[in-house]
Amino acid sequence: MTALPADFLARLELICPPDLWDSTLASFSMAKQTAFRLNGLGLTGEGVERTESVEKSGKSSKESEQVVSELKALGVTVHPVDWCQPYGIDVYQVCAEHRERLTHSAAASDGRLYIQSLSSMLAPLLLAPKQTDWVLDLAAAPGGKTILLAELMRNEGKISAVEPVKSRFFRLQANLERMGVSNTRCYLKDGRAIGSLKPVSFDRILLDAPCSSESRFRLDQPESLSHWSLAKVAECARKQKRLIKSAWEALKPGGRLVYCTCSFAPEENELIVHWLLRQHPEAHVLPIVAPVERIRPGLTSCQGKALSAELSKTLRVWPDTDWDGFYLALLEKPL
Repeated sequence: MTALPADFLARLELICPPDLWDSTLASFSMAKQTAFRLNGLGLTGEGVERTESVEKSGKSSKESEQVVSELKALGVTVHPVDWCQPYGIDVYQVCAEHRERLTHSAAASDGRLYIQSLSSMLAPLLLAPKQTDWVLDLAAAPGGKTILLAELMRNEGKISAVEPVKSRFFRLQANLERMGVSNTRCYLKDGRAIGSLKPVSFDRILLDAPCSSESRFRLDQPESLSHWSLAKVAECARKQKRLIKSAWEALKPGGRLVYCTCSFAPEENELIVHWLLRQHPEAHVLPIVAPVERIRPGLTSCQGKALSAELSKTLRVWPDTDWDGFYLALLEKPL
């Protein structure tokens, strides 16, 4: 089995809470659960029809029960994720052995469910868009977070979804169409340009920044490790600074921005937010409340350098069988 890169492992040990070290290390080789959401936009399967009443109010319990019953008939054992229910979304998990059956199910193919990690769901839930908002998803492909934003908004308001890579852009469009998203317009554009093109325009912005994807390392999948290097981390950080600058410029006064990555690297997480706070000291870092056991505050120092104390309000999710590693920051632009 492939080993984790030595440089990555040494850096991870410096920042991982000691009580979570063993389980974090094990997470790179353990069989992980797969999470999925039932579509909240009223898709009904056969013919993929939807009614106006369901599109406005969300999925019906009958439709939810039908999807769960279909999965059980395929031999897929599903377990509800209870903490998601107050958000108005139905989320379930299946064991690793059932992932393939779930992925190839009719409900996944026709858009009645969407496979997405629990960590990834946190960002749209944290952004909490209103149905009247104009929302920007600044690095949107493949579209899982965009879809959840649309569900939270009941397909009302409007979402601008930006993706610069052509192949990923078409995948984003296909996923939104399959899931019945109608309040979103997609743009094949570099997110670093949006701030100057659409200054102070958006009520809410989600920046799930392109990153080194360290939380996706799998020891049984050597290709997941092959792209990583310290140079890659530095390259991502340079791009992330320009993206968060663009996002801040595009945000309205009173608006909120969620910045997140699936990297453990401080250069891609706390140091990016610290850089923004240095550029814009008026920015407010809002505290995050999340129903997750494996969370810790963001780092307030890195390699002997003190960072803004405000970074303690940001959040790190540490991985286990249920969760992927993730970083989240919630920022507000003052009026």
